[in-house]
Amino acid sequence: MEHPLLISLLSPMVLAFVLGIIATLVKSDLKFPEELYTALTIYLLVAIGLKGGYKLSLSTFAEFWKPGMAAVLIGVSIPVWSYFILRYLGKFDVANAAALAAHYGSVSAVTFSEALAFHDNLKLTYEGYMPSLLTILEVPAILIAIFIARTSTQDKASQAGGASTKEVMRELLAGKSTLLLVGCLVIGLLAGKRGWDQVSPLFDVPFRGVLTLFLLEAGLVTGRRLGDLSKAGPFLFGFGIVMPVLHACIGIVLGKAAGLSMGGATILGVLAASASYIAAPAAVRVALPTASPTYYLTASLAITFPFNILIGLPLYHAIAQAIYAI
Repeated sequence: MEHPLLISLLSPMVLAFVLGIIATLVKSDLKFPEELYTALTIYLLVAIGLKGGYKLSLSTFAEFWKPGMAAVLIGVSIPVWSYFILRYLGKFDVANAAALAAHYGSVSAVTFSEALAFHDNLKLTYEGYMPSLLTILEVPAILIAIFIARTSTQDKASQAGGASTKEVMRELLAGKSTLLLVGCLVIGLLAGKRGWDQVSPLFDVPFRGVLTLFLLEAGLVTGRRLGDLSKAGPFLFGFGIVMPVLHACIGIVLGKAAGLSMGGATILGVLAASASYIAAPAAVRVALPTASPTYYLTASLAITFPFNILIGLPLYHAIAQAIYAI
């Protein structure tokens, strides 16, 4: 049997991501039109939402409530301790500490998608309602991190130019990431199996092919961010690797306590380990305008995202095997 690390590294999705980085490093003229990038993003979010809603329609409340509460606990806790670690150990100012905490408390739908593909390649089963946990984790951490920044007496002056709470909520809830995930989850839930059977030829089998294209684009974007690593500093580099591993362990342990299968707990761990680079940047740009994208985009996109895609997935699988004593 092939090693999970080898299966992960040799998947078309991961290889496409690496190709994107190489293309940037060799200064290739390869680039995706903005419209195509947007279309790929919309496809992935719709596919995740619809299938997750359909799978959720097959689940009972008794099966879902404990994993749901575990997701809420993760979403509320991670931004809090991440903020204080960044603020007092990393010596970041309030705005940048809160911005980074928002990114690491929220989740990456693309990392989640690759986690599903990784488990499918290993033929590992997991609960079908995992996209529902993705949806639960999308928004709360961003709101909590922004709230911490807004209530900090040391940062009220610097945040005077930030948007109102109403504007931030509109950006979060009306943004394509949250709107599509929540909306399509509800559609899939209401339509059930009959509805899913009607759209699955478009949103099931082609999913990995579209994910491969998206990760090629993600590799191009990541490659362009590699030059900012020196500006991020050693603390942020360490934070972007150590904290995801810690968060993954917490997610897996909570998943097991909530009654998830090993595959489901691993995916919950991946969600906890991931960092947002779609929903969080949009909200942070509006709410914390003094925060530097050099920090939060470089950390989430050039450090944590590649680590999770290349090394994290097989590592978290091994950790789950140890925790489940398999």
